[in-house]
Amino acid sequence: MTYTLYYSPGAASLAVHWMLIELGIAFEAKLVSIDDGAQKSAEYLRLNPTGRIPTLVIDGKPHGESTALLMLLAERHSEKGFAPAPGSAERADYVEMMIFLANTILPAMRDWFYADSDGDPAGADAVKALARRRIEAAWDRLDARMADGRTHLLGKEPGAADFLATMLMRWSRNMPRPATGWKHLAPYIHRMRARPAFLDLYAREGLTEWQN
Repeated sequence: MTYTLYYSPGAASLAVHWMLIELGIAFEAKLVSIDDGAQKSAEYLRLNPTGRIPTLVIDGKPHGESTALLMLLAERHSEKGFAPAPGSAERADYVEMMIFLANTILPAMRDWFYADSDGDPAGADAVKALARRRIEAAWDRLDARMADGRTHLLGKEPGAADFLATMLMRWSRNMPRPATGWKHLAPYIHRMRARPAFLDLYAREGLTEWQN
């Protein structure tokens, strides 16, 4: 199995980059600078016609969508236990959580950051206000889930859902009420940020904000 990740620091590739490190497998990482518009280059568009980050080339074939990539990696390396096995009692909760993170929080984050460029700038404030309500409602839901004392979203051990959720929580760091402002999410975030693979990820991507 061979992997090449096309990433940009702190972007939607972060969770995939993190999971590859956690898996302890060989992979190549290639920087695609969003700040320089490299995701719109002809070379990159040949790999990913959407011009979005990330792209993960798996055994020579490019694939996109960060949530799908996390789920696929968990399946391909099931020995690591980053997703419940198909047919297990825990599988339904896992699939539900991954779809919730992908369908509810990711689009709201897109609206928060790009309301003025994706749509009519005249309506950007209303779009951002709605996005903030949706994001904070999601933090409410996840905070309530953690209130039973669990250490990770799906139980005692970290998995694909935690890498995705932590990335999304990181994106909220400069919002009026970041995810660290929730009682049960704050210690969860602290645990995830303390993981050696997270520290390695930060070093590789040259990130400095939002550390313990």
